[in-house]
Amino acid sequence: MLVQHAQDTTKHIVLINPNTSAATTAMMTDIARSVLPADVTIEGVTATSGVPMILDDNQLAAAAAGVVKMGLVAARFCDGIIVSAFGDPGIQQLRDLTKVPVVGICEASMLEASAHGRRFGIATVTPNLVNGFARKADGLGLGQLFTGTRLTNGDPQKLAADPERLQAELAFAVEQAFELDGAEAVIIGGGPLGQAAVELGRRFSRPVIAPITAAVASLLLQIKATSPASNPSS
Repeated sequence: MLVQHAQDTTKHIVLINPNTSAATTAMMTDIARSVLPADVTIEGVTATSGVPMILDDNQLAAAAAGVVKMGLVAARFCDGIIVSAFGDPGIQQLRDLTKVPVVGICEASMLEASAHGRRFGIATVTPNLVNGFARKADGLGLGQLFTGTRLTNGDPQKLAADPERLQAELAFAVEQAFELDGAEAVIIGGGPLGQAAVELGRRFSRPVIAPITAAVASLLLQIKATSPASNPSS
């Protein structure tokens, strides 16, 4: 007598941290895990070379090769990938080379922030990445909705290491984006700012977008759309 086992429907996600901070990887993975359904698991992987926090376009570009390398390994056993640096390094190359859905936290948060034609801005700590944010919005066809980027004061790495001050500085930048720039939603721009983004989302009555949770939501929809259960004719 054969025993028929129920098909395992558990899905597995890999979150790629393009910088070298294992602590940042753990924080971002925990945030993503907190919004996952019970039948989806996640693990984080950390770049083995590069910088502990990406601060400029050169560092962002240099991170792309590592993202692709980690992503190709992950794609062998996972159902979807999150690239968890706000510039989405390596995302298009990875999409071209793999069959699993790949989501970047910048792209996902911009798409969520601009839903229903909302004007949106960014609050962040990295002045040397700002031009890339505008290019990203333009590339997604959202340039006309993008109100610009508001920056915190102080050294980005020192701010990131001081959660209380980081949240206060970002809160002020968020207020400026709403009140001075006319944004209807504000993205907290940066993977290492993930915990601050969650806290600020609770603090403001208007939409403050946490990129990691936006990426999770986007990836879950894509995984569902590509799963056999949602394509019964395939």
